[in-house]
Amino acid sequence: MQKSNQIEKKPPRVAVIALMAAGLAVVLAFTLTPWNIVPTQVTEDVTVIAITEYGCVAESQYGVSVVVPECAAQVGDVVSASFYIPAMEVNGYYDMVQDRVASVQP
Repeated sequence: MQKSNQIEKKPPRVAVIALMAAGLAVVLAFTLTPWNIVPTQVTEDVTVIAITEYGCVAESQYGVSVVVPECAAQVGDVVSASFYIPAMEVNGYYDMVQDRVASVQP
């Protein structure tokens, strides 16, 4: 009588964990998109709210305070300014996330 020993092959744990980590990385890359955090330059007309020694301080429509150097405007004047803000402020991503959160909460 012959006795045969069969060995069951199990998938290596390291490979399974690596595949799970790669899948999680892909999911996170698409949900937490880094391009929504990267600053983007915006140029818009802003309203001057104060005059300082560094220039005019103005407020944009996004609620960002902007310092315009070498500004000769007075308080209340509208001037053009370029500044950087996170891309999610411009493309509406943040608003979309807030809408989803509001729809989930009871």
